[in-house]
Amino acid sequence: MKNIVIDGVEYTPVIKKDEVIAKPIVLHKSLILDFEVYPTDLGEMTWDKAKKACANLGDGWRLPTKDELNLIYENKNVVGGFANNGYWSSTEIDYGLAWNQDFYNGVQYFFNKSSTFYVRAVRALTKK
Repeated sequence: MKNIVIDGVEYTPVIKKDEVIAKPIVLHKSLILDFEVYPTDLGEMTWDKAKKACANLGDGWRLPTKDELNLIYENKNVVGGFANNGYWSSTEIDYGLAWNQDFYNGVQYFFNKSSTFYVRAVRALTKK
């Protein structure tokens, strides 16, 4: 798993003890769009750094939308490796607030973007 550099700070993706690094998991959002979930957390960081961390993975990786994050939560046992904590979504309320989802109880909240939460990247796969 490669490290990610954001604003000159190097981050190492979080790998839990005895965790097997697998290929990304594909979740089916609709008949038209699938998306895959990065196999590990990228750490805890602010919203802006979370967006950069996902983009720095390359190949279309990004922060999930609020709806995608909820689908990931509903399938968290299939995907695996989640902390019982909040995860950032890309969905904004305004310039200072964005949605996150608590992976302990499934509730979605909005928080100040300067707060730190966990990050899991996704990328879209369009069916042909």
